[in-house]
Amino acid sequence: MDRPAVDLVVPFRGSAVDLEAVRRRLEAVRLGPGDTVTVVDNSPHPHGGADVCAPQLQTPGFARNRGAQRGSAPWLVFVDADTTPPATLLDDYFATVPAERTAMLAGGVRDQPGNGLAARYSHLRESMSQDMTLQHGPWAFVQTANCALRREAFDAVGGFREGIRAGEDADLCYRLRAAGWGTERREGAQVAHQSRTTVRALVAQKAIHGAAGAWLDRHYPGSFPARRVPGLTWWAIRRAVSGLFAAARDRRREDALLAVMDPLTTLAYELGRSLPNHRPLRFRR
Repeated sequence: MDRPAVDLVVPFRGSAVDLEAVRRRLEAVRLGPGDTVTVVDNSPHPHGGADVCAPQLQTPGFARNRGAQRGSAPWLVFVDADTTPPATLLDDYFATVPAERTAMLAGGVRDQPGNGLAARYSHLRESMSQDMTLQHGPWAFVQTANCALRREAFDAVGGFREGIRAGEDADLCYRLRAAGWGTERREGAQVAHQSRTTVRALVAQKAIHGAAGAWLDRHYPGSFPARRVPGLTWWAIRRAVSGLFAAARDRRREDALLAVMDPLTTLAYELGRSLPNHRPLRFRR
């Protein structure tokens, strides 16, 4: 079928070996007339080999905006560097023609089982599924680990906010919605996501998400309200103890993992709300 041309943009930060692996995965994506692929190296010291080097500000929003500026296609598709897109990704997005006032298409994200407790936990919880964020009622948003954006709408609202290290996807969705644009699901346009492999990395990620949640709640009151940490701590203890007891009784290893990781990640998120969400870092007084 005919479809519009697409600029595929991938923000990247990591080692030269990781960059080469990203390049190899993107080579499998089938391109049509007018399509482009842009890898943006957002590392502090770019390695070379990327299409765009953007070391000035280490944020996903800054990297994605620099990549978007490189092309001119009517649609943009953003995928994260830790995903593996299928060959048909761009075609899958337009298997159904988007409505005229649709600005965002929410592609599917499937967490891979991987190795280690953190990856297994993310797979069980389907942490990167669009369902996790599209069920937030008036504060629903599309995760930009895999999404398509109409360039006209993207440019009209000024693209991603560049000065924050997380939450830029929700912020963009809220601004697009305020401007009268809509969202559609495209679960068939699905990528595989490689989750954090260590518990330490996962906890750090959840803390960063907490910082983003607090920032979003200040700018969009009521979007991500805080929970009381003392009460949450007691909940975490009770959840872990009761969950481990039930898992041991029923001999269910998966339930034991959830019993430990659910409280840990929830606490990390809430404690992370006190962290700054700006780049360069600006601590609240």
